[in-house]
Amino acid sequence: MDILGGLWHLTNFFGPALGIGLFASLMAKLLWWRDLRGTGWLRLWCWASGAAALVGMGGLLVFGHDGKMATYAAMATACALGLWWAGFGAGRR
Repeated sequence: MDILGGLWHLTNFFGPALGIGLFASLMAKLLWWRDLRGTGWLRLWCWASGAAALVGMGGLLVFGHDGKMATYAAMATACALGLWWAGFGAGRR
């Protein structure tokens, strides 16, 4: 595999985590704008995407390949927990 092919593999692997993190953080800021007034959307996006990416890597290690529905369900749950932690939990500034 060449470098460009490896880059595409990494982009496609982390794409769902970044996408769900972005969408969820923007929706959280839209729905709970009063409560999340002091928390930036970039901070929410980083926590949500980071948690989803970690779970995606864990799913790759557990199952041996990516794309399992159990991994995607765990990514959505981790994304929600990351948003809660950054916006409402102890990780809030």
